[in-house]
Amino acid sequence: MVYKSCFVLSLFFICCAEQDKQKLDLHDWKPLNVTVTAYNTFPSQTTNIDSNIAAWGDTLKPGMKAIAVSRDLLLKGLKYNTMVRIDTFPDTFYVKDKMHFKHRNKIDVFMGKDKKKALEWGRKKLTIFYLPIKDSSAVKDSLD
Repeated sequence: MVYKSCFVLSLFFICCAEQDKQKLDLHDWKPLNVTVTAYNTFPSQTTNIDSNIAAWGDTLKPGMKAIAVSRDLLLKGLKYNTMVRIDTFPDTFYVKDKMHFKHRNKIDVFMGKDKKKALEWGRKKLTIFYLPIKDSSAVKDSLD
């Protein structure tokens, strides 16, 4: 009886672990070559009256791992709160802001109030990796 209970309990944990693994496998990192620049929250660098407020209403604070994306990248899957890894950074960033319509294939890394750091960064062509979220019907189908 004890062995049977242990077997059933073990089977339950294996099934739960397998389901968690499936949830983690729902996403695939996608590479994309873009131009990467940096920006700060100074009125001269933003279009909002309050320069700390991003396009979707998030309040940007120094130290946040946020990026702004050109609007053409929204159509490629870099939507609000998409996770992004940038080739030369060890951190994960989140899409929190949109750039002006004139920009194409470009992201801006948020660097708080550190104007010197942003200027030193300059302009680079890099590969980024982003994690597009599958639509809810794909998630439901993969869990069934």
